[in-house]
Amino acid sequence: MVTRALAAVVLLALAACGAPPAGFAVVPAPQSWAEDLRVHRASRDAGFASDPDSPIPVSRRAAFRGLTYFAPDPTWRYAGYIERYPTPERFTIVTTSGKDRPCERYGRIRFERDGRALTLQVYRLLDMDERDGPGLFLPFKDGTTGKETYAAGRYVDLEGEGDGPFTLDFNRAYAPSCAYGDVHRFACPVTPAENTLPLRVEAGERTG
Repeated sequence: MVTRALAAVVLLALAACGAPPAGFAVVPAPQSWAEDLRVHRASRDAGFASDPDSPIPVSRRAAFRGLTYFAPDPTWRYAGYIERYPTPERFTIVTTSGKDRPCERYGRIRFERDGRALTLQVYRLLDMDERDGPGLFLPFKDGTTGKETYAAGRYVDLEGEGDGPFTLDFNRAYAPSCAYGDVHRFACPVTPAENTLPLRVEAGERTG
């Protein structure tokens, strides 16, 4: 959960780096960050190994020894505000099964890495149950895609409420369910080409 204290830190960080109000910036990780990430990954591994709905095929669960990740790196943890579009543009996003899902461009986030200005589109999946939240969806590809990470891209969740601020921690980036061997069971949205970052995101889950 994003607290008022974090919001203040975000605003100070954005002002210090000269980013616009809609921008995201690296912010100091809380003291518990490394342990929270370790627990998150351990919980994910446990679910993949034993949950009846695990994306790991039943025949492979006994041999499953956990997911693989890049080393934790707090410099891949950003916070800030989504720049929302006044009139979201609707379109269909293709899935790994070849089916289309209704979607819209909800807004964008802007951030910097190694002196480069970067942008990612934030989408909203229109077929999501509204009781599960607004359906914000942030997929991306990068220089690791199809090599160390899944070819259709990875997903990362924006954590926050209302109008923000939101945290964006690429250390929690994950592959879609169809990446784990049971491709006929899932229809995972493929990352649109416009959300390809021109660098390597060496953070989060890897598949190779």
